[in-house]
Amino acid sequence: MLSLLQSAGTAPPPPPPAPAAPPTAAGLELWIYFHVLIVVLLTVDLLVLHRKAHEVRFREALWESLGWIGVSLAFGAWIWHRYGAAGGFEWLTGYAIEKALSADNLFVFVLIFAYFKVPAAYQHRVLYYGILGAVLMRGAFIGAGNALVQRFEWILYLFGALLIWTAWKLLRAGEISVEPEKNPALRLFRRLVPATTELHGQRFWVREGGKLLATPLVLVLVIVETTDIVFAVDSIPAIFGIVTAQPRAFLIYSSNIFAILGLRALYFLLAGLMQRMRYLRVGLAVILGFIGVKMIVETPKWVHVDPLVSCGTVLAILFVAGLASWWAGPAAVGRADPHPAAPGGGSSPGPLPGAVPGRPDGH
Repeated sequence: MLSLLQSAGTAPPPPPPAPAAPPTAAGLELWIYFHVLIVVLLTVDLLVLHRKAHEVRFREALWESLGWIGVSLAFGAWIWHRYGAAGGFEWLTGYAIEKALSADNLFVFVLIFAYFKVPAAYQHRVLYYGILGAVLMRGAFIGAGNALVQRFEWILYLFGALLIWTAWKLLRAGEISVEPEKNPALRLFRRLVPATTELHGQRFWVREGGKLLATPLVLVLVIVETTDIVFAVDSIPAIFGIVTAQPRAFLIYSSNIFAILGLRALYFLLAGLMQRMRYLRVGLAVILGFIGVKMIVETPKWVHVDPLVSCGTVLAILFVAGLASWWAGPAAVGRADPHPAAPGGGSSPGPLPGAVPGRPDGH
């Protein structure tokens, strides 16, 4: 019959080609382009938006936060277009989780700046260089984590168990008082590097009597960087539990980096509203527990949680936690030390409710 149709010139048209599958690898060129984009964004932030040291007000922080979120979502839309809906949903979920964890971490940054009595005009500079260090450390951690997962898939069980344990610890957490003097990295730094107890504007280093001295801003930067290492122990396993689409390493890394790039603006936006975020920690505990269980049941292929379900669950939990926090009103905040420290250190301010004990110095 087909031969008759062909001979009559009425053969059916060939079927349309199948749509091309999204790429599963991120080439070197894409990695280079991504880092060029990050360098451009950070350069504009430091040399254009914050060329002169000044106190970042709420209105400025709001517009900057919206700008960072807009750039991030635009990049997420490109991820969706290039890697499909699964990659787009997982990227967005990873970005939302890291953003929420970053907001929770701001509790500690507020107390660190209060401890060292860093003026508001200089805080952005410290956070800027803290972000640069965080980008490098997150890249190293994610690269190592991805290599371990590819070689030893069973390590996902350990990641899941770690997240469940972290969720339980968050739910049981009491009050915290930041004690940088007990930070081993800071103690080692002070032993090896001469430092002054006086601020010299926004400078990190000064020369006095022929000697190069670190200012208190360097000490604060050391605390911020070591604190971020502790935070990464929670956030990086969480995002490995969410992002399974390929190219996995690039999706994890880019969502993580875009979330922490806006941390400085988010800090100045939320610094005065910390006491209103009383249930954020509970929401994060539920999210980390959900991801931990998801990792454990998905690794042996028992259950597959659709990326849309994961994304919707995380966003719903964050929405409920935020709504409950707003409805309940501000929590009581511990009083600051009646004998505040000099810029170089001293007694820590009062405890902040809901923070994890010991997190500035380790678990």
